[in-house]
Amino acid sequence: MAKQSIFGRIAQLAKANINALLDAAEDPTLMLDQMVRDYSNSIAEAESAISETIGNLRLLEQDHAEDVANAEDWGRKALAASRKGDELRTGGDAVDANKFDNLAKVALGKQMSAEQEARTAEPIIASQTAIVAQLKQGLDAMRGKLTELSSKRDQLIARAKTAEAQTQVMDAMKSIDILDPTSEISRFEEKVRREEARVLGSQELAASSLDAQFEQLESSDQAVELDARLAALKAGGSPKSLTSGE
Repeated sequence: MAKQSIFGRIAQLAKANINALLDAAEDPTLMLDQMVRDYSNSIAEAESAISETIGNLRLLEQDHAEDVANAEDWGRKALAASRKGDELRTGGDAVDANKFDNLAKVALGKQMSAEQEARTAEPIIASQTAIVAQLKQGLDAMRGKLTELSSKRDQLIARAKTAEAQTQVMDAMKSIDILDPTSEISRFEEKVRREEARVLGSQELAASSLDAQFEQLESSDQAVELDARLAALKAGGSPKSLTSGE
């Protein structure tokens, strides 16, 4: 039952939905690290259980080999006692011959007992051998799962870091949008344009004032000319001609 409990727990871990567990985890890295540790510990328990099973199998195999060896040894002893009994009987010593025959029977009984023990152990050994093979295969699969889990852990942590970096970039971009330096440049540009417009206005106003002064001067010259011509008329002269050159 202990072995079943160990492998049942490992099977549940192997089938666990890592992403679903991560959704509930405050720190995905810590969650993944804990899963790797739990899986590693479970595999260590499985290795211990398998080692114990293999150890028991090796003991059974040693006992079986000993039973086989004992059966062979008792068989040789039975044969030797039987031959000795035959020799004694041939020599006319029936009493000692019977003793050796009885020893041969005792040896044969021991041989049969050893053979029975060996036969009894054989199906158990076969079953345990098959179980050990399955356990080794399962352990290899678990180690593969651990490698996969570790790789998944590294991938997810890398993705989490990438997502975190992207979030930081997005936050920075939002800050730039809120405090857009180009808006400050636009404000300065507008200020320069207003200053340029003010200068243009001042220049235009200055030009208008200068034109007015020249117009006023021209008007003054014309008035002087009119007064001069009027004075000439009153003196008895004739009006100056624009084409006369006078």
